[in-house]
Amino acid sequence: MTKAFFAAICMALIPAMTLAQSQVSFGGGGQDTSAPVEVTADSLSVNQSDGTALYTGNVVIVQGEMRLAAPRVLVIYSEERSEITRMEATGGVIVVRGEEAAEGERADYNIDDGQIVMSGNVLVTQGDSAMTSERMVVNLEDGTAQMSGRVKTVLQQGSQDGGQ
Repeated sequence: MTKAFFAAICMALIPAMTLAQSQVSFGGGGQDTSAPVEVTADSLSVNQSDGTALYTGNVVIVQGEMRLAAPRVLVIYSEERSEITRMEATGGVIVVRGEEAAEGERADYNIDDGQIVMSGNVLVTQGDSAMTSERMVVNLEDGTAQMSGRVKTVLQQGSQDGGQ
C-alpha cells in the first residue's frame, strides 16, 4: 500500500470519525471568572425593580482574555445588586478566547459556575479547522466544551513535505 493511498483512506475516514466528536478544547483553561467585566454598547436601559440591565447596539463585553460581541445583551445582577450573575446575549453572538472563536444565535453566560451555553447554528473555529453543532456548553474554568446536535468537524491538514 503506497503512502498516498493510505493517506487518501485516512482522509476519507476522518470526517466520519469526527462527526461523533463532542468534547473539544476552547481557549485553554483558567479563565478568571472573578475578573472585572467591561461592557460597551450604543445604549443601556436599567430596570431597578428586577435587577437587570439591557445593553443594545454593538455590545462588546470583555472579561480577562474573553471577548463577547452581540447586538443585545441582558445582564442579570445578584439580589444584592452587587455583582453580575448572568448574561444573556442574543441576535448573533461571537465569543473569542485566545486563538479560538465561537459564533451562535444565542449565548447564556453563568458567571458563578463559569459556563457559557451557546445555541443556534454554533460554529467554532480553531486555526484553520472548524466545527459546527446546534449547542455548545463551554466550561471556562478548564477550557473544555461539549458540543451536541449534529456535530460536524472539518480538520485542515498541514502541508506535506514534497509528497513524501
